Amino acid sequence: MTAAVTLSLAAAGIFLMTGMLLGIVKYWHMLKGPSHQAPFYIDTAHRAALLYSFAALVIAELVRYSPFSEVIQLAIVMAPLSFFAIAILTYVVLGLKNTTTNQFTERNFNTTIGMWLLIVAEVGGFGAILYGFFVTQVF
Repeated sequence: MTAAVTLSLAAAGIFLMTGMLLGIVKYWHMLKGPSHQAPFYIDTAHRAALLYSFAALVIAELVRYSPFSEVIQLAIVMAPLSFFAIAILTYVVLGLKNTTTNQFTERNFNTTIGMWLLIVAEVGGFGAILYGFFVTQVF
């Protein structure tokens, strides 16, 4: 198993466990709060972590067929996985602060340059992984 596959599988497990633990936090807020709802961004973090865990599994499976060197594989896997982790962490922080406004109401690094970096890393990294799969398995 390559380092890229190992990293992807480890990320899948970490994201899934994070989603499960955030489910406990979400439940606690639903049980204790007067509205019986979790903070918006705790709910978002919970769902994002669960979804990203499965995205990491897809990445792990597709990168198995990559024609690229192990260093390139690791780089193209780390790009989206890093931003998945950053997104989850950002949502958790906003949720623990009980932020109720959309984070994009304020223009700052995260909502401008950070989003462009996220787009390049996630779409570019996964695009390279998908391209590698198609080159070796379809064409």
